[in-house]
Amino acid sequence: MIKPTAFISLLAAVVIAHHAVAASLILSSHKQRTALIELYTSEGCSSCPPADRWLSRLKDDPRLWKQIVPVAFHVDYWNYLGWRDRLSDARFSKRQVEYQQHHYLQTVYTPGVMKNGREWRDWSYGDIPLFSHVDQAEILKITIGDENAGAEFLPAHRGLSRLTLNVALLGSDLSTRVATGENAGKILRHDFVVLDFQQFTQAGQDGQFHWRVPGLLKRPIQETSAIALWVTAVDDPTPLQATGGWLK
Repeated sequence: MIKPTAFISLLAAVVIAHHAVAASLILSSHKQRTALIELYTSEGCSSCPPADRWLSRLKDDPRLWKQIVPVAFHVDYWNYLGWRDRLSDARFSKRQVEYQQHHYLQTVYTPGVMKNGREWRDWSYGDIPLFSHVDQAEILKITIGDENAGAEFLPAHRGLSRLTLNVALLGSDLSTRVATGENAGKILRHDFVVLDFQQFTQAGQDGQFHWRVPGLLKRPIQETSAIALWVTAVDDPTPLQATGGWLK
C-alpha cells in the first residue's frame, strides 16, 4: 500500500511531468520542400514600405508555415540617410552580401527578396510559386521546451557531412513612427521581422542531424511572436528545408 504522503509526491511528479510535456511546442515541415521567403528591407528606404506590406499579407495566407516561411531582415546600410532603423543589424547586411558572393543575387539592394536562396525580382507581380510535388526534402522538426530546444533533420541526400541550422526569432505587429530620413512622418508597420538570429553547425551521424538549441525562449526579446528555422550546407546559404510557426 502506498502511504498518503508518497502518493501525493507521486501525483505531484505525474502532474509536473504532464505539464512539462504539454508545455512543449513541436513545429515540423512536410516532406515537400517549404519555400523560405527572405525580405531585405529598411525603415530608411522610401521604396521599402510596399514590400513590407506585401510580406505582411502572408499572415492571412493559408499556406503560412506549411508551404511558406517568411522572414524580414532589416539591413543597416541605409542608416546614414538620417534615420537609424532600430530593427537593423550589420549581420543581416552581411548575409545579403553573402548571397551576392555566391552569385545568387546580382547586386545588394532594398527591397530585395530571396526565394529559396535565389533572387526573386517578380515578387510584387503575382502569387508565390511553390515547389512541385517532385521537389522532395526530408522533415525538419524542432521541439521547444521551457529551457531548451532540439531540432532534427534527415536530408534527402546522404552525402552531406555537416549542416547548419539557422534559427530566427520573429516579431510581428510591430510599428515605428519615423521622424527623419526618406520615410519621415510615416508610421511603418512590420511583420515577420528577424529580432534574433543564430546558427548552429553540426556533424551528422548515420545520415541524421540533431541540434541542441539552449535557452531559445529565455532571451529578453519582448516582441517575439514566431520562430523560423531552416537548414543549409555549411558553405552555401541555400535552404534545404524550412519550417516555423507562432509561439503565442
